[in-house]
Amino acid sequence: MASVHTKHYLISIVCLLLPIILPAQPATQRLHHALEVRLTPNLATLEVTDDITLPQARREFDFLLHDGLNPQLITPGASLSPLRHYSGTVPVRGYRVRFEQPQQKVTLVYSGKIEHPLQTLSQGYTGGRSTTPGTISDQGVFLAGSSYWYPQPVSGDRLLSFSVRTHLPEGWLAVSQGRRDPDGHTWQESQPQDEIYLIAGRFHRYQRETPVAMAEVYLSKPDPTLARRYLDATAPYLALYSRLIGPYPYAKFALVENFWESGYGMPSFTLLGPRVIRLPFILHSSYPHEILHNWWGNGVYVDYQSGNWSEGLTSYLADHLIREQQGQGADYRRDALQRYADFVAEEEDFPLTEFRGNQGEISQAVGYGKTLMFLHMLRRNLGDRQFLQGVQRFYRENLFQSAGFDDLKLALEEASGKPLEADFNQWTRRTGAPTLELKKVTLERMGAGYRVTGRLRQTQKAAPFQLRVPLFLQLEGEAVARLYELEMEERELLLEIPAGKRPLRLSVDPRFDLFRRLDPSEIPPSLGQLFGAKVLTIVLPRRAPAALRQAYEQLAEKWSRGKREIQVRWDDTREALPD
Repeated sequence: MASVHTKHYLISIVCLLLPIILPAQPATQRLHHALEVRLTPNLATLEVTDDITLPQARREFDFLLHDGLNPQLITPGASLSPLRHYSGTVPVRGYRVRFEQPQQKVTLVYSGKIEHPLQTLSQGYTGGRSTTPGTISDQGVFLAGSSYWYPQPVSGDRLLSFSVRTHLPEGWLAVSQGRRDPDGHTWQESQPQDEIYLIAGRFHRYQRETPVAMAEVYLSKPDPTLARRYLDATAPYLALYSRLIGPYPYAKFALVENFWESGYGMPSFTLLGPRVIRLPFILHSSYPHEILHNWWGNGVYVDYQSGNWSEGLTSYLADHLIREQQGQGADYRRDALQRYADFVAEEEDFPLTEFRGNQGEISQAVGYGKTLMFLHMLRRNLGDRQFLQGVQRFYRENLFQSAGFDDLKLALEEASGKPLEADFNQWTRRTGAPTLELKKVTLERMGAGYRVTGRLRQTQKAAPFQLRVPLFLQLEGEAVARLYELEMEERELLLEIPAGKRPLRLSVDPRFDLFRRLDPSEIPPSLGQLFGAKVLTIVLPRRAPAALRQAYEQLAEKWSRGKREIQVRWDDTREALPD
């Protein structure tokens, strides 16, 4: 028989904001780039002089560079030779610098075109996402580590510092991470970075000093009203997360309008699409999410080989926390569980340790949704204070370093004093989710009181999960249901709950606090259910008016784009609906 105990509701995590002092990072000699960059957008070209300071003197330096940039070495007492060519999304060539004597300084000059067109990744009924590894065009400039527009070492520590001075056409501005010098053309960042971004366009810049950092907005057209809304939103979110997690690690945060629809979070700025930034709800949904990425992903870097924890932790402390403060946390968690039910079949599931980034609905449902639900379960089990102290420790001990799930586990264990090996093994290394069923519930009169009994069973085919299952019992005459929590380690659990008043309703996890597969009765109809299906048939009305019929055809064509098993049929060609 399972033992049960009552538990009070979790208090709001924001009530536990604690002042945090972040110790200075130890000084470490890193590779440093001093870049002088001339961009000619209408020709898709750049010209670069890169003065590189190596971490220590050496006789050889191997690096990778975009194959179209043709580097020349102007360092005395050194030679440059090409190595292997790498084909892929971006053509890359390896090079080797040899020094006559061990040397720490090397200067490279290179130029050429970077012009990779946008690729549309169509996913589901929401349309497509566009992406490019790098491009220079008259519409704008997007250069990142994936562009290989600057020399990247073949081996060793890839973290770096840099300064980049830009030369641009009249009316253009550049944005990078870090701090802009008074000259207005130079950006530099001394904190360890894992790549260098360079964004440029015909921007109109707005700025405002905040107690935490400079807030900036870069728009493609003048719009003081829109800029003011983002500047107004930036300051409170920077202050909130600085108090919640630890000091903001950068000198600014900037909203930058992209020249295609995107949602990128870079160190100290976010690159959002022109339609996205004008949606009113973005200010309190996607925008704080991107701000928070400066703590998770762009502050503490992700050790991708051990799994991407950053997206789930950011979603939990931004998107979920905001909804929770609005009294809608349970709705947000249900939506996350519904996306998992809609899109993730058993054979397509994967452990969190294999999640690298958002590649579509399946990866998003697992990498974002399962991770944030795991964190929610940890928070409930540890309590708000110890969970928050663990998160703060994780940030403090791993800032500007790569970290994985094991580092997060260690920080939470040290803060709480509880072993969490079993929890992390179960939820980060195992696939699948429990499915719960409550059966044979009976109500008995016991003297002056009552007793509720029943059987709680995990019905998934896989082995049972170890769970802490929340049950709510509504009693006659009481406005608030009582919470009981059952430790479930086997496939089936007998439960017995005494009550002094007549029980009216027993609910299993009605606030969606567990990561699990929802029962069909818990899932409202949605388009996501259609696009999560393996085989889909769209039936169109032949007798609709011509304009409406054409609109239906266009909608079906857009929904079909990128789907393997989708058919479009007219209603007069079928006698019955397909299975």
